[in-house]
Amino acid sequence: MLNSFSRTQLLFGGEGMERLYRSRVAVFGIGGVGGYTVEALARSGIGELDLIDDDRVCLTNINRQIIATRKTVGQFKVDVAEQRVHDINPDAVVHTYKTFYTAETADQFDFTRYDYVVDAIDTVAGKLALVEQAQRAGVPIISSMGAGNKVDPTAFEVADIYETSVCPLARVMRTELRKRGVKRLKVVYSKEPAMTPIDDLSASCKANCVCPPGTARTCTQRRQVPGSNAFVPPVVGLIIAGEVVKDLSGFSGGA
Repeated sequence: MLNSFSRTQLLFGGEGMERLYRSRVAVFGIGGVGGYTVEALARSGIGELDLIDDDRVCLTNINRQIIATRKTVGQFKVDVAEQRVHDINPDAVVHTYKTFYTAETADQFDFTRYDYVVDAIDTVAGKLALVEQAQRAGVPIISSMGAGNKVDPTAFEVADIYETSVCPLARVMRTELRKRGVKRLKVVYSKEPAMTPIDDLSASCKANCVCPPGTARTCTQRRQVPGSNAFVPPVVGLIIAGEVVKDLSGFSGGA
């Protein structure tokens, strides 16, 4: 019988689709990268999703985040993403957490419940805590490295963290993970050197903050507000989703 995921089933088969339906995936960070990951996971038939982010949709998110429109500005990102998931697949189970993930908030999450974890957050401390918690629970995790200040979507690739180069965030992660005894981590990264954002105060959040009222962490708290665009973060998010779907479905690349 034809259904919303029939075209996907032609590639992954009935058993593969059943695995996806029975899988629970946690996505930490529902921004430019994580929002597209959630979108693709929902459209791939993942049966249960945990969405973690304490941020609200901001006017400056509209240039790159799939959940950001004029109508959603000011709403919590996880709430908007949850509605999109249910519009795509009403049968999907969605858990939302308006939480800024750190080592201090890590104990709010039982990683043994997850079949896969997506790291789409942008703090090194949070990423390290996520990786360690997933490792302790024996749950596969994939991490996004730096997507800001880049303009070549074709440069991104999937690799183990210890095989990466050029990317400054990946370099820091390699060093810190090695100290923690973490031997492997699947990441999406790019060797494209990051650009330096133009020093234009008229387009800077530092001088013209438009974060919605009630925003817990505004862009003005950042040392540097990165530049971004409509085509790099989405590609990273979709690559991540593809890895998750292929791993969970047991896809082997052949019929």
